[in-house]
Amino acid sequence: MNVQPKFLLDPYLEWTAKEGIPIHEDFGVDMTICDVGPWARLGDKCKGSFVHLHGRGDWMTIFVYEVPPGGSSAPQQHMFDEIFYVLEGNGSMTVELPDGTKQSFEWGPRSLFAPPLNCKYRIFNASGQKPARLASGNDLRIMMNILNNENFFFDNPYPFPERNTKASFYAGEGEMTSIRPGRHLWETNFVADLGAFELKPWEARGAGSSNVQFLLCESSIGAHVSEMPVGTYKKGHRHGPGLHVMFVHGSGYSLLWYNGEKDYKRVEWKHGVVFAPPDEMFHQHFDTSEKPARYLALGFGSKRYPIVLERRIGSEGRRTDVSIKDGGAQIEYADQDPRIHAIYLEEVRKTGVQSQMGKYIDESIYSRSAAE
Repeated sequence: MNVQPKFLLDPYLEWTAKEGIPIHEDFGVDMTICDVGPWARLGDKCKGSFVHLHGRGDWMTIFVYEVPPGGSSAPQQHMFDEIFYVLEGNGSMTVELPDGTKQSFEWGPRSLFAPPLNCKYRIFNASGQKPARLASGNDLRIMMNILNNENFFFDNPYPFPERNTKASFYAGEGEMTSIRPGRHLWETNFVADLGAFELKPWEARGAGSSNVQFLLCESSIGAHVSEMPVGTYKKGHRHGPGLHVMFVHGSGYSLLWYNGEKDYKRVEWKHGVVFAPPDEMFHQHFDTSEKPARYLALGFGSKRYPIVLERRIGSEGRRTDVSIKDGGAQIEYADQDPRIHAIYLEEVRKTGVQSQMGKYIDESIYSRSAAE
């Protein structure tokens, strides 16, 4: 018998292939329309798919869940962290804690929530007419590739009582730890509507920008929400792989490029689209709509538990909002490629929005160029 040597294995990818549901591998994916298939693990008539983005890196990945009208998932329990974002629909989740008590809460479009590590939970669809779709950012990829044992993750009773948080956190209450702009941390288990949550100013990241960091259930996965005012855009920046960006409201686009490249890769914004900037690829976000543009980013490591060195450096303020001229990862407006602003002015002309970037960039130069 010719036995093939074990070489360059990826236990996580092997597991996803065995699950028998669609796998989407692309730069970006519209999770509201991507194909899903029957997922036996979720129970009768529930469907799902895996979203493996090119920039996902080694840490995280995305699952898409679809629960049928009036249906529910089978009870789930697993040894990896997972944060849910509701793409479409209304429903509820019931969580059973290690001491046997249960917590339930209702969710709707744009809700963000997480069950504690290895607690049993079920997802219920409140609509009798339409399916509900949810996306989950999770760290099963890195965990399974380290431990390489499916039963450990899905048939393991070990409790984590230290992950139990205040009951009020399941009702949407929380606690704010005010650190400094860009690092303010809201601790909770449930956010009813990310589109309505109040953010804190973070001007260093861009014109009128605002932001809040989230910690859910003491998770190893961090989340943050950022917003750009009408007629503005963020500063270009880069970081390591694995941050999954999902658009919450507004419209616009993102440009991505590697240092030294002349051409940009472009991602159009729409609720439900997710992309992950690849390792050290510069990217910049632009609002072209008549309302503020807001997005959610999920990544391995949080402000409380950075886990990986890059998250720690970013939380300490040594990279994220520091100019590349000073050893950081951010391109200041004065240093960006002039084509960036020219493209933006052309895009807002199409939507009828007035640019508010004149405070930061001399737009008269672009007016003269257009006239000439």
